[in-house]
Amino acid sequence: MRAKFWILLLILPLFSFAQTLTGKVIDKATQEPIETASVYFDNTTIGTTTNEKGEFSITYTDAVQSTLVISYLGYEKVLISDFRSKHDIKVELIEAKNELDEVYLEYDDGLTRKQKLKLFREEFLGTSKFAKSCKIQNEDDIILRYDKRNKALYASAKAPIEIINKALQYNVSFDLIDFEVSFRYVNPKSNSFTVNSVSYFGTSFYKNIEDFKENKAEKNREKAYQGSVQHFLRSLYNKSLEENGYWIFHGKFRVNEWEYFKIKTIEETTLKKVSLVDKVSILYDKDIQSEIQIKVDHFVLDRFGNYSPIVGVYFSGALGSQRLGDSLPSDYGIK
Repeated sequence: MRAKFWILLLILPLFSFAQTLTGKVIDKATQEPIETASVYFDNTTIGTTTNEKGEFSITYTDAVQSTLVISYLGYEKVLISDFRSKHDIKVELIEAKNELDEVYLEYDDGLTRKQKLKLFREEFLGTSKFAKSCKIQNEDDIILRYDKRNKALYASAKAPIEIINKALQYNVSFDLIDFEVSFRYVNPKSNSFTVNSVSYFGTSFYKNIEDFKENKAEKNREKAYQGSVQHFLRSLYNKSLEENGYWIFHGKFRVNEWEYFKIKTIEETTLKKVSLVDKVSILYDKDIQSEIQIKVDHFVLDRFGNYSPIVGVYFSGALGSQRLGDSLPSDYGIK
């Protein structure tokens, strides 16, 4: 299996009602307001910054199920998941301790920084056509460490990683929390690396690039969406896998998808409980192959495609190889 990773996702033209959350961000030690702090919903295009008084106002809909993130460089970021029960909040930020080990920037761990950066780009951004249009703006902020004994590459960053995706017309700010690539085979002299698994996660905010081209963006974003994890999850929720081009296989044989995916509506909610009888293969558009494996009893899926728990639901093949360069924000297609 080439890769396992998890991201909170969402999809399709849907409609929902708007609500507004207001608040103030201050320095906990001085109680002074913090201006230009970032306030956004993780993995969406919904965000704002604080004014000179540290105040902000952000509007969201019931489609937004991701965490509210408040961050400012040099401070520990705050994550708020129960924002729906609040109307006006005060957020106190604490100065972050500099725990990043700068020695890794020059440390000789068996790979050159050039080699580590190349591997990081490939496994973080991907190698697809869309991924190749991406450029990381602040690579100097990325700290990379290779563990020779375990054949693993780790990454951290001193600031959110800023990516320009020209193909999808997004500027993505990704605050990396964890990144690990495990290798089966490594030969630094010949630059030969065989990846065993990839895992990374963090918070992200999307916005249109400065020189935004709407026609190009719409065309490429729809291409990225079709056959994506987002597309699959909403098709699963709506029980429209076959209609949307997905065939399910067990072993070498095509099967009735609903004999393997068991979906039950949770009473008095629009949520659905999804379980999988056995590991299955997914064929999209009669050509693109993937697999899904669930290592939990079930996961809960909402009508927008959000699912929980994240850890325990694994994709491999085409769906598992998708990286940040192919990704869309979780509110894509929601009006």
